[in-house]
Amino acid sequence: MSSKNDTQIIFFIATLVAIGPMATDLYLPALPALTQAFDTGHSRVQLTLSLFFIGFAIGQLIYGPLSDRFGRKPVLLIGLIIFVISSAAATFANSIESLIVIRLFQALGGCAGPVLGRAMVRDLYDPQEGGRMLSHIASAMALAPAVAPIIGGFLTALYGWEANFWFLLAYGLLALAVLVFVLPETIRRKNPDATKIGHLVKNYRTLIQHQRWRLYTLICSFIFAGLFAFLSGSSFVLIEYLGVTEQHYGFLFATIVAGYMIGSQMSARLSTRYRAFTLIRLGCWLGVIAGAVMLLLSLLGTHSVTNIIAPQFFFMMAVGMVLPLALAGALAPFPHMAGTASALLGTTQMIIAAAHGGLVGYLYTGTPTVMASGIAFAGLAAFLAMQRLKYVSHHTAPAY
Repeated sequence: MSSKNDTQIIFFIATLVAIGPMATDLYLPALPALTQAFDTGHSRVQLTLSLFFIGFAIGQLIYGPLSDRFGRKPVLLIGLIIFVISSAAATFANSIESLIVIRLFQALGGCAGPVLGRAMVRDLYDPQEGGRMLSHIASAMALAPAVAPIIGGFLTALYGWEANFWFLLAYGLLALAVLVFVLPETIRRKNPDATKIGHLVKNYRTLIQHQRWRLYTLICSFIFAGLFAFLSGSSFVLIEYLGVTEQHYGFLFATIVAGYMIGSQMSARLSTRYRAFTLIRLGCWLGVIAGAVMLLLSLLGTHSVTNIIAPQFFFMMAVGMVLPLALAGALAPFPHMAGTASALLGTTQMIIAAAHGGLVGYLYTGTPTVMASGIAFAGLAAFLAMQRLKYVSHHTAPAY
């Protein structure tokens, strides 16, 4: 495939994959405003985030096998239509309960983009090249969480929280246009048995019993959980506790996303010179150190914007380095069921991250300590999973 085609594929798949961060990060500055608009508490508003993650997890189990059976494009089309309809419905929500339910459906539709975007990369590229391409896509799609909170902050301040969902509606329509008019079908051979219950059970059992798939998935899940801990707690910590405005919150969020972009670009460039596992190990070391520094600063009582954003910047560098390469490592042994493997990985990743983020939101005490503890724990867990993979690789065949 030519470099020009590679660039086009990166851009258009990134548009689909970015639906996830757009739908979560855009309205983060609006979370405190939602507590006032619906006269409810932090934990209840946080459910609009946690239930979204759960819907994101469940939907992937459906889309993955369906795409292996019928192709990526038709299944993506269904998911995007559900996302567009739900985004429109969210603008008319008249209670926090209705918004929570709508967000669940929005996730059930929106998750088609990320899970099938990853599968499309696996369709088109071999494992090593796929890891490099996923790193480039991660860097390109990092623009979404970088600009989304900035846009969301201004939309919330100028037009109210509903404007965020009007924006998501427009983005969903754009993604639909890209899918229908630009992206080709990427699956080379459809699997007519992919949706049969017995076949599904067999495939999922094969994945779960595959030790390296489990360990790569845990690395992805725990490093991602650190990001979700920040998503769950940062708007309350920065806006309510430290007095940052909604608009300035967006710029601070863009700062830590810059760390993610740097990390993903580092992994893309260095993967041509070093083994992917070497870079994953380096990223996990960075993540555990960054999380520990944030927690230590919080326990010392030195609460400030800098003492939150600076460690999180380096933690996000770790996420950018680790996530694309670990995803590619998990999918590499399963070209015949890339959609199913991507779906189960994504579901596991979302369940662990959503539970972790939800716990951070539930335990929030009005200071940064709970959030910092959640980030530090996630970094440590990803590090331990990496160490276990290193041990397994040393006693069998090397990791890719």
